[in-house]
Amino acid sequence: MNRTALRACATVALTVLTSMAHAAWPDKPVKIVVPYPPGGNVDVAARLIAPGLQAALGQPFIVENKPGAGGMIAGEQVARSEPDGYTLFMAANGPLLFSPLIFKREAYKWDRDFAPISSVSYTPLVLQVRPELKAKNLEELLALAKKEPGKLNMASPGAGTTNHLVSELLQSLTGARWTTAQYKGNAPATTDLLGGQVDFNFDQISVALPYVKEGRLRALAVTTAKRVPSMPDVPTFAEAGVPGTRYLAAEDARWTPIIKRAGITAN
Repeated sequence: MNRTALRACATVALTVLTSMAHAAWPDKPVKIVVPYPPGGNVDVAARLIAPGLQAALGQPFIVENKPGAGGMIAGEQVARSEPDGYTLFMAANGPLLFSPLIFKREAYKWDRDFAPISSVSYTPLVLQVRPELKAKNLEELLALAKKEPGKLNMASPGAGTTNHLVSELLQSLTGARWTTAQYKGNAPATTDLLGGQVDFNFDQISVALPYVKEGRLRALAVTTAKRVPSMPDVPTFAEAGVPGTRYLAAEDARWTPIIKRAGITAN
């Protein structure tokens, strides 16, 4: 039976939630399960919408963080919960679509075990490096990675996340190779990047922007078709010489070899 899922992709709309209100829902607190630790993009989005949901529907919406296994710990918890509308899954594409494929675990299926409510946010990614790294642009970063394959370390917020798969896609497109360090979410990955324990990562622009503006990290390219207004000096990947490093639809066949490659990394 379908549970309820929130995908972190676009703009909040409460059509399904409000249609449930006539049946006295909710009459108790509602849990929003986030598959990452506090501080990352998905967690922040959940905490931003929770007060509005409470104001609109009259019951507390409580954010609960359940990181691990590429988001599958949270996904499995929600899939096994009572299908009563009181446990919501704040799911990005990774935990919802890709992690079950990468980890080869059919603990749940997005179209069988979850009922989508609404998109919440759509946030492009930026490739950013620690400022001490001798790479002022994407071309120089790829040159370093090709010169000494596997030496550079890329911080991923978890296997199967879009951040992780875009990294695999870039390696596939360019022939560059680096080592992927998997973390339980964006917040610890960003912390280690700021501390110099890793060399670069792909992060949501909403999270990366303050660090880039402060000079604590250096942005090299964004995954959008056009430059982002908040980072006007940062080129797109196409402008930087690597066309094709943009979001692909989840059902796009071009993800298949990337997911297979990511499966090797996840293991």
